[in-house]
Amino acid sequence: MNHVMKTVLGAALSIMTLASAAQADDFKLSQNQRISCSRGLSPGKLNTATCKSYAYIFNTRTSEYYRCQVSLALTRDNKEVINVQADGNCAKKPRIFDADSSYSFDATETEPPNTNSFFGTGGYAIWASDNKALKARGCIIISSGLGSDISKCIDMKFE
Repeated sequence: MNHVMKTVLGAALSIMTLASAAQADDFKLSQNQRISCSRGLSPGKLNTATCKSYAYIFNTRTSEYYRCQVSLALTRDNKEVINVQADGNCAKKPRIFDADSSYSFDATETEPPNTNSFFGTGGYAIWASDNKALKARGCIIISSGLGSDISKCIDMKFE
């Protein structure tokens, strides 16, 4: 009887483990990281270089994602490095699709400010697709220039 109880308990634990593994989140790093750098000249002939890079981590089950940023600022004179500062964090963003499924994802950042840029940097595009159905959504997120982001997503039509 003790052997039967151990077998039943072992089977129940195996099923619970498989069920929890089936519901486990799977996070993927986007394949489209970018880096941009700028340089400045300060009084006293100090040179400053600032570099930023962005990446996205995507929950392939829920379609939630995190926008991650890392930055490094380096100040030097003609002879030595005077100061190095680095920072980084990831900010959670809302779901792209309402229902859980199996999704693919990619993202890209806007170009640095130029004559084609109305509001400067800070915008990005998100693409997500359902791995189980012919379904895709494209989103563009830009800064309004007033302290808030404007986000619009469009469901793709397959013709």
